[in-house]
Amino acid sequence: MSLSDPLGDMLTRIRNGQHARMSVVVSPASKLRVNVLEVLKREGFIRGWSEEELRPGIKNLKIELKYHEGEPVIKQIARVSKPGRRVYSKIADLPRVYNGLGLSILSTPRGVMSDNEARAANVGGEVLCRVF
Repeated sequence: MSLSDPLGDMLTRIRNGQHARMSVVVSPASKLRVNVLEVLKREGFIRGWSEEELRPGIKNLKIELKYHEGEPVIKQIARVSKPGRRVYSKIADLPRVYNGLGLSILSTPRGVMSDNEARAANVGGEVLCRVF
């Protein structure tokens, strides 16, 4: 099956899994997805993730979702830059998500990072998604 937006597919799987109160969701693996999951884990929005190889060259990601007192930690997760409309931002123009309670995930020349890390490194880039 061909996907036009693989990252958007993974974010939708996470969103749907949180609404259904699932503990683990599965998504096909790619380098970009792994980097986004690393940022989500580092910022405390998911418990973790692991790769499992189905057959040579084909891998899946098992994403462990996180809940606090029965409520999902991720209240909102949305794709910003889409294949039909890429969204780039200078670091000075990047707004804070929910006044700093949420985060934006950016793809920068120094790799995929959160908006706080990008501000510290003083680099802008493509705004992949917003999480709250």
